[in-house]
Amino acid sequence: MTAGLDARLDRIRTGDRYLMVPMDHGITLGAVRGLKEIESTIDAVTRGGADAVLTQKGIAPRVHPNKNDAGYVVHLNASTTLGPDENDKRLTGTVEEAVRAGADAVSFHINVGSDHEPDQLAQLAEVTADAERLGIPVLAMAYARGPGLDGDEPDALGHAVRLAEEVGADLVKTGYSGDADSFEHVVESTRLPVLIAGGTPGSDRKTLEQVRGAMDAGAAGVSMGRSIFQHEEPEAITRAVAAVVHDKLDIREALEITV
Repeated sequence: MTAGLDARLDRIRTGDRYLMVPMDHGITLGAVRGLKEIESTIDAVTRGGADAVLTQKGIAPRVHPNKNDAGYVVHLNASTTLGPDENDKRLTGTVEEAVRAGADAVSFHINVGSDHEPDQLAQLAEVTADAERLGIPVLAMAYARGPGLDGDEPDALGHAVRLAEEVGADLVKTGYSGDADSFEHVVESTRLPVLIAGGTPGSDRKTLEQVRGAMDAGAAGVSMGRSIFQHEEPEAITRAVAAVVHDKLDIREALEITV
């Protein structure tokens, strides 16, 4: 690991734990609740304890004045819910463009097991090579999504996170298998720090149960989008998630923060 890479990782984490709030959903879903006035949402979640926020490169001017010294990650591919295949993520930027946008790291989404896996795998390899030359960390968003695949199945998730390490990513985000016992296999499938995705928003208790379970299984943190930025109180739910990730609070204690 180069000094630059390590320094940039420190900008998107606290110690060895990560609380990231991705807000690249505007390209996928449109200007949904929480993203129309993204400036106030970024301010709220970073005041609440998010280590980093994540957007597409074009949103960078709206990020920097409002992120309260948190880290910044630029996402490099995307698709829309209006297009013919949401799993067909296409390149939207380069590592160099992300650096010019002020990013501390980049991320790239790959749907392992989908018809688009071969192209996305090759593109992820190119991204990690470009990033290595510049000392930029790469977060691989590696999901098990494809015909006949159960996206919550531990073996499939374990394969997805291992793929991220094999191709040269520095950390990996994936789905949660549903309980701590089964997620241990996912974490043990790689030496990379493993973050869980938030998935479909649910109750505060459900969100915190997922976070607590993942951390108990050995995860390094979370990268939660809609469960945080579409919450009625984004700052409060971020504080609660931060308390579980960084302060090791139990669910009951963390729930008190959201009240």
